[in-house]
Amino acid sequence: MDTGFRLLNFPLASFSRESNANKADRSDKVWRFSQKIFSVVARYLWLQLGLVVVLGLPAITMAEEDMDHPGAVNVLDEVVVTATKTEEKRKDISSSVIIIDALDIEESPAKTLGELLANDPGIDWRTRGDYGGARQEIQIRGMGGNATQIRVNGVEINSPSLGVADVNRIPLNNIERIEVVKGSGSVLYGSGAMAGTINIITKKPEKERTDLKASAGGGSQGTYRLALEQGMFATDDFGYYLTANRYRTLGFRSNSDLSHNDASLNLVFDRGDILNVSLYGDYIYRDYGIPGVQPPEGTQSYSINGTEFFNTESASLLDRGRDNDAHGVLNIRSRPTDWVDLKFRGDYTYMQQYNYSRYSFSGEGARTWVTNKVIGAELDVDFEPFEGANLLVGSEYKHYDWENKTTDLNSFGADVPGSTSETSNTLRTLGVYAEAQYRPCRYVKGIAGIRHEDNSQFGTQDLPRFGLIVNPMESTAVKFNYGKHFLAPTPNDLYWPAGPYTQGNPDLKPETGWHFDAGVEQELFENRWFVSAAYFNWNLKDKILWGPDSNWVWTPQNLDKASADGFELGTRIGPFYDTTFSLDYTYTNGEEENQYVTRRASYTPKNLFKGDLTYWAPFGLTARATVRYVGDRVYYGTDQTTTEPQDTLDSYVTLDMRLEQRLFENWLFSLEGNNLFNKSYDTYFGSFTDPTTWQTSSAKYPGSGRSVFFQVAYEF
Repeated sequence: MDTGFRLLNFPLASFSRESNANKADRSDKVWRFSQKIFSVVARYLWLQLGLVVVLGLPAITMAEEDMDHPGAVNVLDEVVVTATKTEEKRKDISSSVIIIDALDIEESPAKTLGELLANDPGIDWRTRGDYGGARQEIQIRGMGGNATQIRVNGVEINSPSLGVADVNRIPLNNIERIEVVKGSGSVLYGSGAMAGTINIITKKPEKERTDLKASAGGGSQGTYRLALEQGMFATDDFGYYLTANRYRTLGFRSNSDLSHNDASLNLVFDRGDILNVSLYGDYIYRDYGIPGVQPPEGTQSYSINGTEFFNTESASLLDRGRDNDAHGVLNIRSRPTDWVDLKFRGDYTYMQQYNYSRYSFSGEGARTWVTNKVIGAELDVDFEPFEGANLLVGSEYKHYDWENKTTDLNSFGADVPGSTSETSNTLRTLGVYAEAQYRPCRYVKGIAGIRHEDNSQFGTQDLPRFGLIVNPMESTAVKFNYGKHFLAPTPNDLYWPAGPYTQGNPDLKPETGWHFDAGVEQELFENRWFVSAAYFNWNLKDKILWGPDSNWVWTPQNLDKASADGFELGTRIGPFYDTTFSLDYTYTNGEEENQYVTRRASYTPKNLFKGDLTYWAPFGLTARATVRYVGDRVYYGTDQTTTEPQDTLDSYVTLDMRLEQRLFENWLFSLEGNNLFNKSYDTYFGSFTDPTTWQTSSAKYPGSGRSVFFQVAYEF
């Protein structure tokens, strides 16, 4: 039994994988248990709705004091910045939106941004095995992770070389607010905003208030976390907010450890509408193991030159990764008159990823450094020429420097003299855009925009977008959104150095397509019940995929097409009697098409479900339970000619819980439990070659089992 479990005196099961018979029996028990939970939840919901309808809203009128509860908000009147780059109320935005505030983050049992957003409407959280250093991706509406653009205070954090943002790197205690805008965002945000945009707004100081919070905690899998945040205004106009974190875990299997350190500083100069300046910077350092797949059952440990390369838990005991990330962003805003709003953003990004890889069939390997440096600048001017009208014009420039350095390793893991090779290249892109909005009356609003993108590698793209909002009542918003999107090839796709197994392709074209969605958002019973529903449909051509050529050298090509349609449903009820309850469901029918067949999209679950129940006790206790269901996912391997999956990842249910007790006003004690069912599940397929037999078989990336974490915090 894990040391952390013994220390906390929890009689929890071990993390070992079970036999097929035990797994089947246990899965059946878990499924029956989950059905009971869903049954109880459904009965609870119908009971509350019945009380509302039959008894004339007594549950609400008897609990009017809950209207002052932090969970009671007018959702449609929430201000959103990301959707239009201007401050707009949610009911005035044509896109589907998810908003998560600091209170939602504090109450959630999630440890990472990916877990926090997982299974919200339209959102699929992906990770290769859920180990400590595993890259975590956010995929929206069935598109790949590189189709979601993620920003922190306006600066894009997607890896330029990979196109994907690793949300496992972003500390939650630094976040004040998250705005998720779904649908094509390429008009305002350029390449990679095809499925949606996630803008993370970090904490900043508040005038006449001093913030201080320090916390420490530990739990299973040898995990501990130290965190500090402090913010204040030092003068009437100048303030700062500082955060720092250290996180360490051994992981749930061999070589799945992670050491994470980060710090951020937000400097603010606030003179109101006349001038508002913020300078934000962060640094993240991570060192982690890369365990790969779990070898097939019956695989024995294997060593070369006295060094163990893999065991029964992990296909690699030697592969390591290291990240050095730094971001800096200057935001300046001025509103000199009531009808003009000026914004400038300048940013710098440094990302270096280091990988140490060894091959079990020979003991040889390589060390690789991929370094990205990005300088960006953007200027927006927002005009309000008359009531109901708005015109945003802007321009964005980015300069990319990319470098790849590789050194070969011999069978003992030492550098091979004279084997170091270096490749570098530069990209530039300039986008000019305009978007107009007009509301002739309170019932309808129209949006039209266009972007002209000029890329130094592949030329130009013109991207239109149209939106319509209908508000038949103050508490209703009907939304339509239609736009063209594109995704530029990454430097890795274009310039990866030629080797015996891989090679880039400088002749790639960008991925392009259209995205349509329509939805409705409705508030009921004085904001105690919020309901949203949306339909989406998108297509994509010239999809970039890495695959083997005629010589079995893996190279990217514009080969495939992709499309999906589906719908999203969400509801939130409460707060009443200090309780809120929410349900979210997403159905996605995704397809991929190559030159041979059209088939169901790989790894895309048709069904995603999330349920949250939160209770605030009058004596300072907060409790939240989160249930998630992920449907089955198909896998075809390298066969491009079949519609029958080579294998399927089974569906699964997880339950997370968090309890937090406030004592003596300033002390917080919390206990978190993740995957409390201790459900065995898998996230991706991979291959495993046994060097003793040279047989290659399919293997899986396993998800982690049950874990617990206890934390103490002091808050001033």
